[in-house]
Amino acid sequence: MDNIRINGIKTYAYHGVLEAERTLGQFFITDVVMYLDLSAASRTDNLTETVHYGEAYQMIEKIIKGEPVDLIEHLAEKVSMALFDQYDKIVGTEVTITKINPPIEGNYDNVSITLNRKRED
Repeated sequence: MDNIRINGIKTYAYHGVLEAERTLGQFFITDVVMYLDLSAASRTDNLTETVHYGEAYQMIEKIIKGEPVDLIEHLAEKVSMALFDQYDKIVGTEVTITKINPPIEGNYDNVSITLNRKRED
């Protein structure tokens, strides 16, 4: 399936279960894949036949910077549902949210979750 990817949206926000996460905040990296048929856009060179990824980026960034949530799983779900609501052409999404420095002890690079969603008819 054709797709549009927006990779590496780096946002400072206040999501998390721990009080320190809600008080101090942290950086989140969001990667989004939007699945849709791009054949008409590729043939016609017409923006109305695709998703304006600049607008999609702004919407995603606003959600990530918005109202704090406990779980990044919930945050990813909010992103997916907003994309489906805004763009009828999107038939599926893959949203990965990465906490660069989660407040857990250990030797690791980061922690991330990925949600895959399909539009419900």
